[in-house]
Amino acid sequence: MSSMSLNSDNNKNERSVAQSTDSFLSPLSGDLGGRAIKVFCPGTVANLVCGFDILGLALSDPSDIMEVKLLDEPKVIIHNRDEYNLPTEPEKNVAGVVFLSAMEKAGNNKGFEVIIEKHIKPGSGIGSSAASAAGAAVAANHLFGNIFSSDEVVQLAMNGEKLASGVKHADNIAPCILGGVSLIRSIYPLDIVSIPSPDLHVTVIHPQIEVRTSDARQILRQQVLLKDAIRQWGNIAGLVTGFLKNDLDLIGRSLEDVIIEPVRSILIPGFDEVKSKCKDAGALGGGISGSGPSIFMLSRDKITAQAVENVMKEVYDRIGIDYHTYVTTINKKGVEIV
Repeated sequence: MSSMSLNSDNNKNERSVAQSTDSFLSPLSGDLGGRAIKVFCPGTVANLVCGFDILGLALSDPSDIMEVKLLDEPKVIIHNRDEYNLPTEPEKNVAGVVFLSAMEKAGNNKGFEVIIEKHIKPGSGIGSSAASAAGAAVAANHLFGNIFSSDEVVQLAMNGEKLASGVKHADNIAPCILGGVSLIRSIYPLDIVSIPSPDLHVTVIHPQIEVRTSDARQILRQQVLLKDAIRQWGNIAGLVTGFLKNDLDLIGRSLEDVIIEPVRSILIPGFDEVKSKCKDAGALGGGISGSGPSIFMLSRDKITAQAVENVMKEVYDRIGIDYHTYVTTINKKGVEIV
């Protein structure tokens, strides 16, 4: 059985190696006058169980790497440095769509050349498309001289999410850009609230199967019972309050979804067993990360998070599905420019 376990220390080594990799970009020492940058784009956990499309958090691991150069002509050139063979035509690429949107909004006849090195597997449920979109939006704004507001940067990135899933949602985009935990109070008009959060540890297992976001949306019920809606609202309010008050027990009680998870969990082998055994191992709670197939669990400390990881591995070793695991923390910075 093949598996891979990543933690924060491993990721630091991964980043240092990535920074020394040869590329078409000149050294980022200032010789291009700020015209070339390297961007780290974190993975994210969207929904946070009960907060479908309105809650999300950024992860310290994994993260994608983008190297972006400003061009003196209005075109977008995309190179992939990974195994996923994503489209390089700008109109078909999540980052490319964002760059094109930024160019149209800026109207300055500039363009971009980019190398994308993805460590967040597409279809993983930990914000692969959001990392590309957010990284492109932040990079474009920086290279254009920070001409867009933070809300405008989020809106640009949402164009990439629309290409990926068919919907302009921001529960991955906002925390990826801003870091920490984000509440999307409204999309139209855009109203994003950053929520302080405890220093929790996050354990993620990514079974090596694919669940497409667009497919996972299609199976959702279009109507819900009032009693279920009331229970869900209570959990969302409880989860946000738990973050604000640093009340870990309240966070744990509120990590319940009676609307989305019962439907989507059927797409993820072993989900119910993983969730139950992880809570027995001490996790506060957790559930499906985004649309899946990844599963996340929040824990009070690293020792518990590692115990949770072992439980996850045991389940999938027995089922016979390959997986990757991550023991990490909440990323408070979001997209970083080097």
